[in-house]
Amino acid sequence: MPAETIVFCDGKYCPELSTLDYKPIIKNYDLPVHFIYVGDLCGNNKLEINLGAENQIVKVSVNVKINSPAFLNILIKNAGKNSEISGTVLLENNSDLKYNCDIHNMYKNTAILIKNRVLAGKNSTTKLSGTAIIDEYCPDCESDLGFVVMADDNAKMEFMPAQKIKSEPKSAEHSAAIYKPTDAQVFYLRAAGLSGTEVENTLKEAFLSFD
Repeated sequence: MPAETIVFCDGKYCPELSTLDYKPIIKNYDLPVHFIYVGDLCGNNKLEINLGAENQIVKVSVNVKINSPAFLNILIKNAGKNSEISGTVLLENNSDLKYNCDIHNMYKNTAILIKNRVLAGKNSTTKLSGTAIIDEYCPDCESDLGFVVMADDNAKMEFMPAQKIKSEPKSAEHSAAIYKPTDAQVFYLRAAGLSGTEVENTLKEAFLSFD
C-alpha cells in the first residue's frame, strides 16, 4: 500500500530506505505511516513508536529471525485522537529470545492492535511478556495484544501477559496460545505427496503468513 515509511534492518534504522525520520509522529500525514522492521537480530534491540497526531493510521510490520541470543523490546504509545496503530510481529527463534511488547493507549478513541506470532525452533528458549495499558479518562479505546506460538517439541516457552485498564474500552483483547497442527492437516499434506520435511516447512510457512 502507498505509505510513508520508517525502515529498520537488523535492528538498525535505515534512513536511506525511509521517507520519514525515526521520531515521534506529531503531525498528520495524508498517507499511513508504515514501520518496517526486518532482518536478523542479536543482542539488545528496541523499537519505539509514539503517535500523537489525530486521525493518523500507523502500520507495523516486523519479520525477524533470531539465530543468536537476543532481546527485543517493542514499546507503542498512542495519544492521537481517532488514530490507530495496528500490525503483526513475526519472530522466528532458533536460539535464546526474550521479547517484550507493551502497548499504551493514552487518549480517548485511540486503538492499538498488535498480533505477535512466534516460531520456536528445536532446543530454543523463548520468553514472551507484554502489557496492554489504557489510561484513566480515555474511554472508547481499542486494545488487542495477542501472542501465538508454534513450537518444536524440544522448545522451551514462557508467557507473561498483563493488562492495566483504567477506562471503559470499546474493546480490550489479550491472548496467549500455542498452535499445533492437527493430524488431519498433516495427513492431507502427506497424501498430497509431501515428505516429512516438506510438510513441516509448509506448516511453518502457513503459520507465519496467516493473516
